[in-house]
Amino acid sequence: MSEPVVDVHSPAAEQAAEIATARKDILRIATAGSVDDGKSTLIGRLLYDSKAVFEDQYEAIERASKGDFVDLALLTDGLRAEREQGITIDVAYRYFSTPRRTFILADTPGHVQYTRNMVTGASTADLAIVLVDARKGMLEQSRRHAFLASLLRVPHLVVAVNKMDLVDWSQETFEAIADEFSAFAARLDVPDLTVVPISALHGDNVVTRSDRAPWYQGPSLLHHLEHVHVASDRNLVDARFPVQYVVRPQSDAHHDYRGYAGTVASGVLRVGDEVQVLPSGLTTSIAAIDGPRGPVQEVFPPMAVTLRLADDLDVSRGDLVCRPANAPQATQDLDALVCWMAEEPLRPRQRLAVKHTTRSVRAVVKELVYRLDVNTLHRDQEATELGLNDIGRVRLRTTQPLFVDDYNRNRVTGRFILVDEATNATVGAGMLPPHRG
Repeated sequence: MSEPVVDVHSPAAEQAAEIATARKDILRIATAGSVDDGKSTLIGRLLYDSKAVFEDQYEAIERASKGDFVDLALLTDGLRAEREQGITIDVAYRYFSTPRRTFILADTPGHVQYTRNMVTGASTADLAIVLVDARKGMLEQSRRHAFLASLLRVPHLVVAVNKMDLVDWSQETFEAIADEFSAFAARLDVPDLTVVPISALHGDNVVTRSDRAPWYQGPSLLHHLEHVHVASDRNLVDARFPVQYVVRPQSDAHHDYRGYAGTVASGVLRVGDEVQVLPSGLTTSIAAIDGPRGPVQEVFPPMAVTLRLADDLDVSRGDLVCRPANAPQATQDLDALVCWMAEEPLRPRQRLAVKHTTRSVRAVVKELVYRLDVNTLHRDQEATELGLNDIGRVRLRTTQPLFVDDYNRNRVTGRFILVDEATNATVGAGMLPPHRG
């Protein structure tokens, strides 16, 4: 079987692809910070110090740098518009790896008008890094990024207090920011918060510990990224397997082969397990599981495999395989937090398409319950629409049932996207929170 085709930008990306193929440990990171907090410099420093940069790339940015030092931000601000404005305006994915781990890093913009980009980057992240300028302390944008990370249930949050060299590595300044952020995070239900003092420009505490902060006893940023425990964050209890494609080769070699391909969303499935197929509700057992390199006995997220079932059931794209005693909720009424991503606002009675796992249905907006002020956490119940980058509680009614879990419990079956049927553009992203009103 041929290797998957990978768009390779650097040796590190090639290595990351190989390691991912071998199913080694991958950490997905979302970064966020206000303008001029040094986020692009930090990412450039991580890429450069972990040897994910070609020599000629480094020489090119050395030539392009203005001033007495090499501007590592030029490694990441790839769009010309970003370089001209000195801001990051798109979600860019960077790959780098160390002997311990492979990292997929979503570089998300800090501006309020790019909330949707932050939501996109953080929705699949295991860990979020929020940068704070040591001179400015916690800003409104810092609060917003922390709130969005908690809203998207990113399990681990790291606050990187940057530009510590500009406050003479003051322990008091660092501890004041750490205390303020911890108090805010306590209101947000953040399960794991780590605060690290760094200087991205000089590399202090980024990859190696710095002797400029003898009062700081914690790990460097990269050491924390390498060792943070994420395997237990994945839901291995609720077996969920959305069917993406029905495999029927109908060739002489595989005359009777019928398999159901997809990616394991959560839980563990083994050969011989009794399973139920939704929406039919019929039960059968798993006869075999075929992986990219041949048969396997058990699978877990995020493996992409093909299931073969013992009985010849009618199964198609959009169906879901689960355990008979542990099924998701089948519902046509979605009560969701929606981040709106389109210029044209969301209003009640609007008709949209909903894509949830591999299933697509049509829906109507029944009601806008409230619009959420991301900065103050205030709920505006008088709101009549959601504008671009707004987040609000929305009730939708779908034409056919969807098989859903709470987003807190399952980040795959607890989310969906909203699509404009006329243009086929993604106009919103939704999460299904527990019903707390």
